[in-house]
Amino acid sequence: MWFSYIFIAALIGALALQWWLMVRQRTHVSQYSTSVPEAFTNNISLEAHQKAASYTITKLKLSKVELLYGTAILLVWTFGGGLNLLDQFWLSRIGENLWYSVAVMISFIILGTLVDLPFSIYRTFVVEEKFGFNKMNARLFVKDSLTGIAINLVIVTPLLWIMLWLMQSAGELWWIYVWLVLISFMLLMMFIYPTVIAPIFNKFNPLEDGDLKHRIEALLSRCGFASQGIFIMDGSKRSSHGNAYFTGFGKNKRIVFFDTLLESLEPQEIEAVLAHELGHFKHKHIRKQLIVTSILMLGALALLGWLMQQSWFFTGLGVKIESTHMALILFMLVLSIFGIYFQPIFSFFSRKNEFEADDFAAKQSNANDLIHALVKLYKENANTLTPDPLYSAFHDSHPPAPVRVAYLSTKIK
Repeated sequence: MWFSYIFIAALIGALALQWWLMVRQRTHVSQYSTSVPEAFTNNISLEAHQKAASYTITKLKLSKVELLYGTAILLVWTFGGGLNLLDQFWLSRIGENLWYSVAVMISFIILGTLVDLPFSIYRTFVVEEKFGFNKMNARLFVKDSLTGIAINLVIVTPLLWIMLWLMQSAGELWWIYVWLVLISFMLLMMFIYPTVIAPIFNKFNPLEDGDLKHRIEALLSRCGFASQGIFIMDGSKRSSHGNAYFTGFGKNKRIVFFDTLLESLEPQEIEAVLAHELGHFKHKHIRKQLIVTSILMLGALALLGWLMQQSWFFTGLGVKIESTHMALILFMLVLSIFGIYFQPIFSFFSRKNEFEADDFAAKQSNANDLIHALVKLYKENANTLTPDPLYSAFHDSHPPAPVRVAYLSTKIK
């Protein structure tokens, strides 16, 4: 079948491309691990630089295994008959109705989570543990995993039911109605996540009065940003990695700092980091991303609407029975392969947004403070300072450390 050959060619190409990029990354990081880049010599020791290189290479080794494993699982699902077996399992027990379609989709998602579980365990308790980042114990890991599955079931099951019902009952233009449902769902999740879902996993305490709070409130006032509060999240319960973000939209926006971030940065550096995050808000990056995502989603659903009417789409991927739920599963699998070739495009625009946010931060706070904060975060998170440029173009949503620091240095007054 001609589509089988196209898919296999794309799969082999994606596998070869990702493997080649990882080899480039390992070679580049190893080559430059013997000395600290000149821009960082005053702030990062050779020992810390080499730790970051070792951390990067260790994660790459795991990624190679995951890549081969994921490719094998994909072939088992498609040409190996895995999807046919799953489909027949539920068809023989439920019969051909809407809940049969939902059951196939839900079980596919759960099985996907379970087959990835060994890598999640290894990443947490071997890789992260080895480099001193893991703070989780087995009990918390199991609790998080089960809670995550339960929440996904509660949220995803009715969503899938509605989507599959529309796909089967709303006529040829079902994809427009499904698109409207998905957009509504995305906005709803953005609204309820900060106050309903996130607190299930972490504690969020209001930032106490003091110099930092006054700095932040003054920054928010200058930027015209209104939020529902400034919160400290107990990120140290799971990891020593630090971060900061703002979440939600409308009246439900809130600013969140990891407690690990507050421990490592000075108040003026935290202010600069937050100014960067507010730069995304002021430049409407989130809104723009939502618009782009919505357009791409509409196009993808229209394409799916056409593909599910083509027998070769099913038979070319090893599926015997044509159905709406199987078309949806196959489409997700196909997108995961063909989407790899478009990663540099998305990374390019993401980096453009980061530069714009850095510009805003330099104007609203202090570029030098942001540089100091970033260097500390690079060091404490063991982020490599010397990524391979091509690998980074595919995989990194942020500019490489030397590029970003050099750019900010031009903004110092």
